[in-house]
Amino acid sequence: MILLFTAQPSGENMEDATSSNPQSIGFTDKLKSWLSWSWTYICAVWFAMVLTMIYVLRSPLKLQDTLTSASVFLNTLTPKFYVALTGTSSLISGLILIFEWWYFRKYGTSFIEQVSVSHLRPLLGGVESSTTTGLFSSVNGETEPRPSVSECKVWRNPLNLFRGAEYSRYTWVTGKEPLTYYDMNLSAQDHQTFFTGDTQQLKPEDTVMQKAWRERNPQARIRAAYQAIEMNHECAAAYVLLAEEEATTITEAERLFKQALRSAGKDINLLVYIKRRLAMCARKLGRIKEAVKMMRDLMKEFPLLGMLNIHENLLEALLELQSYADVQAVLAKYDDISLPKSATICYTSALLKARAVSDKFSPEAASRRGLSTAEMNAVEAIHRAVEFNPHVPKYLLEMKSLILPPEHILKRGDSEAVAYAFFHLQHWKRAEGALNLLHCTWEGTFRIIPYPLEKGHLFYPYPGCTETADRELLPSFHEVSVYPKKELPFFILFTAGLCSFTAMLAMLTHQFPELMGVFAKAFFSTLFAPLGFFADKMESFMPSSFWHQLTRI
Repeated sequence: MILLFTAQPSGENMEDATSSNPQSIGFTDKLKSWLSWSWTYICAVWFAMVLTMIYVLRSPLKLQDTLTSASVFLNTLTPKFYVALTGTSSLISGLILIFEWWYFRKYGTSFIEQVSVSHLRPLLGGVESSTTTGLFSSVNGETEPRPSVSECKVWRNPLNLFRGAEYSRYTWVTGKEPLTYYDMNLSAQDHQTFFTGDTQQLKPEDTVMQKAWRERNPQARIRAAYQAIEMNHECAAAYVLLAEEEATTITEAERLFKQALRSAGKDINLLVYIKRRLAMCARKLGRIKEAVKMMRDLMKEFPLLGMLNIHENLLEALLELQSYADVQAVLAKYDDISLPKSATICYTSALLKARAVSDKFSPEAASRRGLSTAEMNAVEAIHRAVEFNPHVPKYLLEMKSLILPPEHILKRGDSEAVAYAFFHLQHWKRAEGALNLLHCTWEGTFRIIPYPLEKGHLFYPYPGCTETADRELLPSFHEVSVYPKKELPFFILFTAGLCSFTAMLAMLTHQFPELMGVFAKAFFSTLFAPLGFFADKMESFMPSSFWHQLTRI
């Protein structure tokens, strides 16, 4: 079931990152521009001139004698030579194909294409691709200087799990590491910035904790936390680290966070972090109403800390309580065109609208009678959510297996889809028929989005940097979801065809040497027939004296 509806304009226009100055264009730029123009429009003329000159100078260069000598030499070669030649070509092209396929699977691009573009594009006057430096530099919700980079900004996962009580238990059971080093390093930077903001007035225990967050070994971090507690029994940051990494149960983590809260004093950053984690502990331990009250109080007490996305924790807890009216009230405040979107906002809005009609929805009945107003609103909400993050439906419909969510996510990326589905799949299952409605309508979104993705429908165009960032954030055993699905590069198809063709020639030449020799002569005679026809026409069109004088010149 596909609905086409009018696109809404984007909230703001994209600006160019740099402005060109006409006076700064030097001789090199003019030369590159001229080369680009000449390569584009005069290449065919150059090729024709070269062919003409070769034909004119065939007598002085003794091309006929050279071709005769070459044909005599080739006629003396045995079929074994051609078998070896085609077999070697097939082997080399096969090795190139294997390398190209491995490189494409690992990095998402063709090695030959990447090298060719990086070396030839500057020569031909093309614009070099923008650098990815700073792609993952912001993790605290600050605005990036360039809109294209802010689309691929890494955010703290509002519902991130506890390392000791949840992530470590997964490692003990499966032997796999659910977190990447890059993800944990971002968390270490967050903690250093969040808990030790004023580096000019650091206490001795704060210095120890700064080093503790940077330690790669979990046991070294825990030892450093105990060392800080020995220096000061009221070191709240040390209790936070122990609650996050040493506590093996949520109950133990909650006890340590309460100890940290008593020691936090008036440090706002510590207070917000600890209270939020205490609310999450209450949610995990089944005290959901208590968790909702703690989250509401936290949002009232610190209304300016919206970048921490505490409302996403609140939405998940309210959905667990099935307080859909309260969920709608929260969405009314945060699902605003001027505010940043997230998968939680878009898909929760779609869930509420789908829930109103999904219990009685039937694709067959809808195709006969058409969609009602409520059903149309639900389908449009699903299309909106899928356009924002197209990776989520496969996890909600259990077409892809879920993993533990990372500590950081990329909005509109696979990492955000994993984090959303991990916590919200149960809420979609609870709404009767909601997953069926999603299954029937989500793919219709891609008929609405312009292709190629040079512009979006309801949002900005889908950023092209999500795959690289998600591969850094998600563990290696997880198959990263890629959108739009990348087609196989030309060079992989070319090398695959070349490898197959030369292997077939080698086999046929080995089995039928005489027949392949006749076929080769007939093929080359047919191939060069147009050139002979062109030469005859040239001789009949131009006077012989002209060719004679041109040859002398």
